[in-house]
Amino acid sequence: MNSIGIPVEGLRGRLERVRGRVSGSVNRGSGSLLALSVLVGVGAGLGAVGFRYMILGVTYLFTGHRDYSAAGHAANPLAPGLGMWFVVLAPVVGGLIYGPLVSRFAPEARGHGVPEVMLAVNRLGGRMRPQVPVVKSLASAICIGSGGSVGREGPIVQIGSALGSLIGQLVRVTESQLRLLVACGAAAGISATFNAPIAGVFFALELILRNFDTESFGFVVLSSVTADAIGRAAFGSHPFLALPGFDFSSPLELVLYAGLGALAAGVGWAFIRLLYSGEDVSDRLWRGPAWLRPAAGGVLLGLLLLVVPQMYGVGYPVLERAVAGHYLVLVLLGLLAAKIVATSLTMWIGGSGGVFAPSLFMGAMLGSAYGALAHHLLPGLAAAPGAYGLVGMGAVFAATARAPITALIIIFELTGDYRIILPLMFAIVVATALSGALTADTIYTHKLRRRGIDIDAPRSPSRMAQISVADAMGRAPHPLPPDEPLDRIVARFAAERSDSLPVAEPRGSLVGVVAATDVERAISKGSGDGTVAAALARDVPRLRASDSLEDAVHALGITDDEGIPVMADDDQLVGWLTHRRVLRAYRERYGGERPLLGDQRPREVGRVERPQVVELLADPDQLDRDAQLVGDRERDPALGGAVELGQDEAADRDRLGEQAGLAKTVLAGGRVHREQRLVRRLRDLL
Repeated sequence: MNSIGIPVEGLRGRLERVRGRVSGSVNRGSGSLLALSVLVGVGAGLGAVGFRYMILGVTYLFTGHRDYSAAGHAANPLAPGLGMWFVVLAPVVGGLIYGPLVSRFAPEARGHGVPEVMLAVNRLGGRMRPQVPVVKSLASAICIGSGGSVGREGPIVQIGSALGSLIGQLVRVTESQLRLLVACGAAAGISATFNAPIAGVFFALELILRNFDTESFGFVVLSSVTADAIGRAAFGSHPFLALPGFDFSSPLELVLYAGLGALAAGVGWAFIRLLYSGEDVSDRLWRGPAWLRPAAGGVLLGLLLLVVPQMYGVGYPVLERAVAGHYLVLVLLGLLAAKIVATSLTMWIGGSGGVFAPSLFMGAMLGSAYGALAHHLLPGLAAAPGAYGLVGMGAVFAATARAPITALIIIFELTGDYRIILPLMFAIVVATALSGALTADTIYTHKLRRRGIDIDAPRSPSRMAQISVADAMGRAPHPLPPDEPLDRIVARFAAERSDSLPVAEPRGSLVGVVAATDVERAISKGSGDGTVAAALARDVPRLRASDSLEDAVHALGITDDEGIPVMADDDQLVGWLTHRRVLRAYRERYGGERPLLGDQRPREVGRVERPQVVELLADPDQLDRDAQLVGDRERDPALGGAVELGQDEAADRDRLGEQAGLAKTVLAGGRVHREQRLVRRLRDLL
């Protein structure tokens, strides 16, 4: 305590103030968000580089080769006594490592990752857990390196997106900005992995954000370019795949490419059906612990690799050989079928990896086989088989992901040959249209729909969105003049009994807000003489009277101040909104028969030094419908502890703990209380 009776804050409070200032800076304009976009691009680019080296290192440790898919049935030189049988053990050992890692620390790291990113952006406000990048990178590198027949693109998308979410949450950006930073991370991951910055941008816009907002475009481009520059610095500017040249001889050949697009739709449909129907069967058959499932299923994967070693890992060398014409038609068709089974099996047993690269692999096998047959039957019309292999890559990905623009751009960037555009567009359009007729879901959205989540369905407005700020705001405290001296500021705080006061010009335009903690810091540093209100004022989020309480909750969540100003259209201060007034307006509108959170009496879980009120509001649209409280662990008494969800869906277990403001914590009379029970069904929230 100091001479004016304001308690001295600890280190935690100082860090919160710094974070609040950064948040205010970000919300003032786009300049700070541009800087965050670059930071996300740097982080995702470095993450992509590190992830690729991790895969190489783990693969060498398990096989003695940089990429075993091109090694045939060679023995591991690090364990020559096992001969070629080591491939049976590799997935088992790998599963024993990444299985417990995923089950214990981040269940959402299981699988191919992109659906979790789509869910975070479209339903969870962009929030992802901070441990996801670490767990996902380790689990996926071990899974791929030990023989999992999956890709590295899905994991790096989830890693980059989680990094963007972490950075955004640290500086407390708005929800829309947080979603944008998640998309920036996804774009950066694709860009650095494929050396394809344009494809990274459209992947983020088409699949993650699911819109082409011009305001979002610039930030996503900046992250993608930054990550690509880092990737090129590490691996060079050449494409990571060595693909043959393309030759388009006749417009009549478009008919053949249309046929390839139709076959690609069928392959994409078969892959989706086998992947998820097999997962259902595996879920019914497996009765052991989740952490042991990858190791037990690794026996089956190992036996498959013993027969078809080309399925080991991502398999890019095999893809290159296929489009170069080094395989017979029957071999190509066998590799196509084997890849569908191997990738599905890796997912069935709980592996961690992407389906982007496997779909490109399948397309290359399908296209090369189709091209070889066409060239044999119509030598004067059909181009070389490799050309069809390239087009098939884009067509199968478009059929599985329903992302035609991304598919078009990624193949174009990989080849750098504009002549591929016409047949590629033709095949992709046919594949996308027929895929939509065969199934309503993509390989990504189908996983979410199985959990009862339809991200394409229109969302009904929450009750909070139906109340305006004008209905909830109170009278604004009399503003401080910009030249108000420090001693009079202290007197005003004592009289107002408020944690913050506005500072405004004589004509009413707001300068900023002075917090009691800023006054205390100025006095403790001995800088009281000559300090005026304008020097202490900081920017905070501002609301309009016409905004909804849903907007208000997001604004209150990114500031540490007790209240925030409400402005008129002419930027005059017209009101003041606090957490208390938000709750009061809600209860006045909807009554007390359905409380905001829970229906149990709170229990004491701790104490604080001085009375204050912290009220965090829930947004029911961001929560899954069947969440229920199964744990009641105190992580931090001041924050009310950690909450877990039921075991029905691994990725849902921690979602409740992800949302800022899922519990209402009331610190009153010197005691900390928390709702003992949240909701049984989230639709009963509002």
